[in-house]
Amino acid sequence: MDKTSESAPAMSEIVYVKPVAVADLPRDVREAAEGATELYAVHTAEGERLALVRDRQLAFVLARQNDLAPVSVH
Repeated sequence: MDKTSESAPAMSEIVYVKPVAVADLPRDVREAAEGATELYAVHTAEGERLALVRDRQLAFVLARQNDLAPVSVH
């Protein structure tokens, strides 16, 4: 019998949520930011950006909805 079961919680990959200055982003992203000065990036441990959102709370919700475990980077 397989040791994993359907009732066991899935392992979540840790992702990192960090603030990003809009001024440091490419022009097309700056234009889409519609006046925001800071956005929040969700990154893998290897540094790959998975998402860029306007709100820190939204970044955490988005990560959790995708079975990821978000942690804050200061």
